[in-house]
Amino acid sequence: MPSVSLALCDYLGFAPTWQALHPVVTSYTLFYGILSVSVVAYRLSPLHPMYAFPGPRLARFSKLWSMWVAHTGRQFTIYQELHEKYGPFVRVGPNDLSISDPKAIPAVLGSGGLPRGRFYEVHSDPNAPSNLVVLKGEEHSNRKRLWKRGMGPEALHEYTDMMAYRANLFLDRVAEVPGPINLVPWFGYFSFDCMGDMIFGGGFEMLRDGADKDGLWGLIEGYFVATSFLCHIPWIAKPLSRIPIVAKRFVKLRSFGAEFAAERVKKGSMKKDLWYHLIDEAGLEKQPPSKGSVISDGTLAIIAGADTSARVLAAFFYFLLTDPVQYSRVRNEIEKVFAEGGNLLDTSKYDDLVYLDACITETLRLLPPVPTGGRRRVVEGTGGRVICGRFVPEGTEIYVPPYVLQRDPKNFSPRAEEFWPDRWLQKTNSGSLKEDPSFVLNAAALIPFSHGPGMCVAKNLARQEMKMLVCLVLTRYDVQTVEGFNKDEFLSSFREHFVMRPMIPLNVTFRPRESKLI
Repeated sequence: MPSVSLALCDYLGFAPTWQALHPVVTSYTLFYGILSVSVVAYRLSPLHPMYAFPGPRLARFSKLWSMWVAHTGRQFTIYQELHEKYGPFVRVGPNDLSISDPKAIPAVLGSGGLPRGRFYEVHSDPNAPSNLVVLKGEEHSNRKRLWKRGMGPEALHEYTDMMAYRANLFLDRVAEVPGPINLVPWFGYFSFDCMGDMIFGGGFEMLRDGADKDGLWGLIEGYFVATSFLCHIPWIAKPLSRIPIVAKRFVKLRSFGAEFAAERVKKGSMKKDLWYHLIDEAGLEKQPPSKGSVISDGTLAIIAGADTSARVLAAFFYFLLTDPVQYSRVRNEIEKVFAEGGNLLDTSKYDDLVYLDACITETLRLLPPVPTGGRRRVVEGTGGRVICGRFVPEGTEIYVPPYVLQRDPKNFSPRAEEFWPDRWLQKTNSGSLKEDPSFVLNAAALIPFSHGPGMCVAKNLARQEMKMLVCLVLTRYDVQTVEGFNKDEFLSSFREHFVMRPMIPLNVTFRPRESKLI
């Protein structure tokens, strides 16, 4: 308003002085000052419905604290420290709670739990149909039914050849790279090419090029950084989306999806890929989905599926390469299960890779791809909800952070902070784990793929993709980290911007080895 007054005065030929403006400036300062102090005082006072929940003082009265935490990329470790200090309920915002009690998982995330909060609004492109992540109620159920068909056992079998082609291409390409290779981007190339094949019938070819020539991966990383920050002030997302320079990431992602979708439609149904199921080419739905909604879901699969798979692969190989005993056990199991002349691409034998599966599970426990997760909301007008014996007022947004739950000694003990795959096996060399009174394994607290209706439908695909690549790499090559690799520095470099990712290279060498497996 003061700027409008100045402009009006200038237009009318007046020369406003400080004496004339002083009362206006003073009024505005007093008004907003008193308003701000009142809001802060209320949020800190016993009158606020969230007063009983402990937490950092700054978090209690301002979202600025949450935005700062998101900016650091260390939200997962900060929340872990807060729960260690304050207990299972921590107030992490004026109206935000983080709950680390495993009983909150079904209460908040389960089928009778809470709907998605405003956190997810920033993941919605206002100029395109909504994707699976932001849909609610019946719309979400209808769309998820298509996803379940596309990720069921029969569909996964259809994808085997696509994965095998990309896995073998990965082996060929890393062999051609001179000197040490940074596994982090190369796992990204592999995952993006796999998802591109399954959704759009190919087109990315990052493995072939040994680079992300279209800048898709960088675009997605930038998108995650921006949304992890903006999700704390979702009311600003729509206004920002109308500013061209801000909206360009949404526009570019949408154009990527539209371009590859057009190519997929042109090719037709040569195979039952994920697009086949999402567009319902089999004609099983009463009302077929629109092309626009499938493009939105396809883009979502690339953003959420490929990126998270690449991060988990990097974390898995980090743990394996820094522990020679575990490395040898995994390789020996693979060679035993497939035996001489065995086909490593025979996915029917992957269930027999018990120790490899335990290593993957332990990786997901220690470094879940989405370590804090999205918020759920106690809807206004419901009168609130009792969760784990505590009354939570309406309008509250709730985190149930996987990273905190999965490293809590109350859920996983001993060695809660260590990579110990044997915890997932019924027996160890020393006998039954269950006979040890200090042993705790609360499998219900393991939620790396979330829980309930919001659970990731592609979790089985991700495991199959990982097992195939691990089997091929470990039997064809001796892989080692380069001299001078600092494992503690690599582990501490992980940052969270919705998805967890390492910020420094995982440099390794590949040395071919003889293998009798095919």
